[in-house]
Amino acid sequence: MTTLMQTHRQWLSRAPDERFTSLLEMQTFKRRIRENSRSQVVSSRGLTLRPISEDDPKETGLALTGYGCNDLTGSAMTHWSFGQICSLASPGHSPASYFRDARIPAPMISDCLNYNLRFTRGIEDVGVLVTRDGYGTELRSVNGPNYGRVYDADVVDALVDRFGDGVTGTWRVPGEFGRRVTVDKQNTTLYASDRDMFVFLADEENRIEIPGRRAGQHGSFARGFFVGNSEVGKSSLFAGFFLFDYVCCNRIIWGADQYTEVRIRHTKGAPDRWLEEVTPVLNEYSQGSAKPVVQAIEDARSKRIEDELSTFLAKRFGKQMAPAIAAIHETEEGRPIETLWDATVAATAHARSVQNTDKRLEIERAAGELLKLAA
Repeated sequence: MTTLMQTHRQWLSRAPDERFTSLLEMQTFKRRIRENSRSQVVSSRGLTLRPISEDDPKETGLALTGYGCNDLTGSAMTHWSFGQICSLASPGHSPASYFRDARIPAPMISDCLNYNLRFTRGIEDVGVLVTRDGYGTELRSVNGPNYGRVYDADVVDALVDRFGDGVTGTWRVPGEFGRRVTVDKQNTTLYASDRDMFVFLADEENRIEIPGRRAGQHGSFARGFFVGNSEVGKSSLFAGFFLFDYVCCNRIIWGADQYTEVRIRHTKGAPDRWLEEVTPVLNEYSQGSAKPVVQAIEDARSKRIEDELSTFLAKRFGKQMAPAIAAIHETEEGRPIETLWDATVAATAHARSVQNTDKRLEIERAAGELLKLAA
């Protein structure tokens, strides 16, 4: 067992207007953005930057224009899209942070980037996403021509279809230490901005009873999942599924186990892969009982490891990690690893001592994969 910090990091960093108290509220926000957004492929040679104000030397804002795409005319850039256009215009030479930190006037920035767009790289197609609101048009992203955009609104729609509003049903924003709470902006686990979205829902009522969970003692798990996405390319689409003990006030997930993640990059086939791979899993998770999880654990308990133990562990976790996993099980359980469940428990126990979050999650995913070997 270990702790999951993904939601805690969201809780620490999100502004009040990026916190939502129901999935329905988030759905309204994301649908409005999609309805006012247009995506199009244009030539990089047709992109031109200009200062928003030619008269004020302190004005650093830029707008983008382009032929073949009327929506681009006068589009103000967001913080995110400015970084993308800098990477497109001068990869590795003039990153967005350089222009921001040096406080260079907008006319000089536009001249530099326009020159690079025309003379330092070849002509290529570029995918742009623009969004109109009551104040004008924003350029929200600059991606490759084959960028497989999965709109945040589509992801939230799928969640609402399967889990309702996220606050009144079986699957909802988790409580604090297992106790149900009234959802507000301080304790919510529903986050979204114009760049991304993140949702954590849990079923804390229908807990899974596990005999011999820790040192022969009975225990229980709640079920939870994450879903995240960025339609502008900030991150890939992912869904993570896991068991856990409880969530504390600052949204750290304690006693997490069996973490499994599905991650889809925004390549050309991403929208179809989202439909084919992730949504069926969400549907099964929303409708299914705890029986499949319990059965998988029981199967793993009865499935003995036939291979030589050190070879078995090294194949799945690496030669350097195998001895530590074997040793921690003997220390905590007083006997060597014998079954797939023993190996799963030992690997997740070892993961607790790993400081690097990515490495720890990698170990936990590999441990979760062991359960499939018992099927």
